[in-house]
Amino acid sequence: MKLLVINGPNINFLGIREKSVYGTQDYDYLLKMIARKGQETGCTIEVFQSNHEGAIIDRIQDAYFDGTEGIVINPGAYTHYSYAIRDALASISVPKVEIHISNIMEREEFRHVSVTAPACDRQIYGEGLEGYLMAIDDILSGKQE
Repeated sequence: MKLLVINGPNINFLGIREKSVYGTQDYDYLLKMIARKGQETGCTIEVFQSNHEGAIIDRIQDAYFDGTEGIVINPGAYTHYSYAIRDALASISVPKVEIHISNIMEREEFRHVSVTAPACDRQIYGEGLEGYLMAIDDILSGKQE
């Protein structure tokens, strides 16, 4: 199976920014964790990160053509206001899981609203980096809802 993990703005600053919220593991640790998951499951997992909304939209649209069979996305702050990313996600009929490292429901009020989640099959939050692995497992098992 070919999966795509998309990380939005500031996710590349894991281990640098707000360690009390996002933990001390860095982005390289996350990449290695996902690569191990790919090896364990026999999946091809590409990880894409951008701080730019248009680049994220372009990658989602490319997924339509490149054989991607499932998407895990952490839209970062775009979660709360990017209808453009939401529309791109809605355009693709593969399984999609939205992931957030922190528990967005226990943070600032604006983080409680996700405009992108309705275009996904499931949302996972508050599980730390483990949430990425949970999302991958959900797609592989066909259990996104």
